[in-house]
Amino acid sequence: MPASTRKPPRIAVLADSDTRWKWGALTADRITPGPTMEAGTREDAQAGPALSGFLLRGRATPTARQLEEVGVRADSLREVTAVEFLRAMAEESYDIVVLALVGGGVQAMLHGLKRVWEGRAKRPVVVTGYVGVVYEKLADGLLLRHGADLVLANSRQDAERFRAVYDGVGADCSAVTEVALPFLGGAPYTGEHDPYTVVFAAQPSVPDSRRDRAYLLDRLVRHARLHPEREVLLKLRSRPGEHTTHIEELPYQKLAQRLDLPPNLRLVYGHMGEVLDRTDLLVTVSSTAALEALHRRVPTVVLTDFGVREVHGNHHFVGSGCLASWDQLDDGHRPVPDEDWVARQGVAADGSYATAFDAARERITKLLGRPGGPPPLTPYYTPATAPGYLPGILARHHLGPDGTPLPGAPAADREPGPVRQIVRRAARGAYRHGVQRVAPVIRRMGEL
Repeated sequence: MPASTRKPPRIAVLADSDTRWKWGALTADRITPGPTMEAGTREDAQAGPALSGFLLRGRATPTARQLEEVGVRADSLREVTAVEFLRAMAEESYDIVVLALVGGGVQAMLHGLKRVWEGRAKRPVVVTGYVGVVYEKLADGLLLRHGADLVLANSRQDAERFRAVYDGVGADCSAVTEVALPFLGGAPYTGEHDPYTVVFAAQPSVPDSRRDRAYLLDRLVRHARLHPEREVLLKLRSRPGEHTTHIEELPYQKLAQRLDLPPNLRLVYGHMGEVLDRTDLLVTVSSTAALEALHRRVPTVVLTDFGVREVHGNHHFVGSGCLASWDQLDDGHRPVPDEDWVARQGVAADGSYATAFDAARERITKLLGRPGGPPPLTPYYTPATAPGYLPGILARHHLGPDGTPLPGAPAADREPGPVRQIVRRAARGAYRHGVQRVAPVIRRMGEL
């Protein structure tokens, strides 16, 4: 370790949702050079990094309940605007900055950080990546993340795809670093529980239509009635009114209110790892929970009831051996995963998970020890290469084309007063009402 990081490394994580906060904070622990901690624990602050959490203010800013359910602790945690975060990065000293954001947010922060760190003798190492399976907008998302020192790929397959995209546009691909999903873990599955437990892992936006979501709920009810000896759990991501990484317009809780649920079917919240501790069969459309289950060798089914389609993300599981329908499950089907497929997906069910982050730690150590520190940030998109695209991305975060804050950009030097707090809560409530109630109605009217 370089001299500057012999003490616990200081890491800043900027996240824009509960899921990305979980990914970013756990990634910070995994990639820190030196001893790391088990996922979700921070009992010994001296054993791991000093973690500062920043939650980007927006529609998906996690609630206190969501943060508690994620189970990841930080030494400090505060809600900020993009401009406030950049100001903190200019004034405070960190060794590593993890950007756990959507692609546009990453790109804006890369340009903003490049600006605030100009002329600095040494700057932090910047890390970004993806929360889970990358099944859409591959080129767009990757090029928006280009410029970070490390672009983490959660599997061998993703690392190959990421490098191919960067090579294909003439961008430097050396930042692509193969790791694994940081939230894998837990005891391996050893056999059936009493009662045998089937868990359906719901997703906020897949599928997104009322008909399809009602269908899935109906099949859960039917499965529970066909197998009264089983416990059937509907694992939910959020409560009505809360946002996650994706918008949930039709919560299963509301759909379930209209049904007479059998006694062996329950709706549950909580940490996915704890639910998997008692799971005998994990069922989903395409949730990352499938990879968590496969890591623990829990029997896993990815549903084909709506077809195998890119729009649902289950096409990612072609070749996995996990694709099946509810009819097959009702008849007792038990999936057998393909070991070669699993090995390429970063699931590390073979015990290699302990070394999955070695390459990332080595790269960070070299960058921190480099004379003069890491080189300047060089995103692929610049005002010269993408003049019709980049300015709009930066403007959404109140940054100009050169990464500096625009006049009138929101920034706070102090805690908001009571009136401002009330106005902010009212504005956020109105926004969420518009997203969850008004927008779906307008879309449905447009389909008539």
